[in-house]
Amino acid sequence: MRPSTQRGFTLIEVMIVIAIIALLASIALPSYQESIRKSRRADAKSALLAASQAMEKYYTERQTYLSATLGANATDVYRTTSPDNYYTLSFTATPSASAYSIQAAPRTGTSQTADKCGTFTISQTGAKGVTGGSLTAADCW
Repeated sequence: MRPSTQRGFTLIEVMIVIAIIALLASIALPSYQESIRKSRRADAKSALLAASQAMEKYYTERQTYLSATLGANATDVYRTTSPDNYYTLSFTATPSASAYSIQAAPRTGTSQTADKCGTFTISQTGAKGVTGGSLTAADCW
C-alpha cells in the first residue's frame, strides 16, 4: 500500500493569502479613489471655461456683465451644474458692469467633496484659483 498524500491548502496558507490581498487592497483603494477625483476635476475646469466663454459672449453683445445669470432658462448664460454633475456653478458675487467671478463647488453627495482642490474659481481676467482645499491653483489647474 502506498501512503496517502493529501492535496489542498491548509487554513494557515489560506489566511496568509487573504491577509496579503487585504493589504494590497488597503493600499490600492485610496490611490484609485484619488485618481478618480483627479480625473473628475476636468469636469469643473471645462464647465468654468465654458461659462467664462459664455460670459464673454454676453459682454460682447451687451457691453456689461450686469444681469447675467446661471441656470436652466433660455436667457441664462450657462447652466448651474457641470456636464457630469460633479460640480455646482455659481457666481461668487453678483456680476458688476465690468467684472465677474464664477466658482465650481463640489456637489454634496459626490466623492468630489473630499477632493484636495476644493472649489475652483475663474474671473473675467482669466485668473484661475481654488479655495477650501489643500492644493494650490497651480496644482489643480
